[in-house]
Amino acid sequence: MNNTPDHTPVIRDSDENIQPDVIELRRSKRARTSKEYGAEYVVNTLEEDPSNLKEALSSLDADLWQEAINDEMESLQSNETWNLVKLPPCCKPICCKWVFKKKLKPNGTVDKYKSRLVAKGFRQR
Repeated sequence: MNNTPDHTPVIRDSDENIQPDVIELRRSKRARTSKEYGAEYVVNTLEEDPSNLKEALSSLDADLWQEAINDEMESLQSNETWNLVKLPPCCKPICCKWVFKKKLKPNGTVDKYKSRLVAKGFRQR
């Protein structure tokens, strides 16, 4: 089988004529229904989560964010997630960033402060 530029599978018959292989897409047979949650349905969102480390450590909740950062670093070290090594001269390091999120209880109050150190893998070359 060969692929044409539009990635449609083709088959050759004995006369070397190219005929596209017809593939029917699978569709879900499940009935689609819209969901109504009612007037009592409430969504609690906070747009107050810091977008970077500087904002987190200069906010009123700096002590709580610092504790979340320390917990994340301890977790990374105890799980041996990474090791510090000397970078070869021909390589570029992959950057990372902190992501901060307030986890809420069902009543909308803050349950805990959570931080994650994530790699910017999209920067790889």
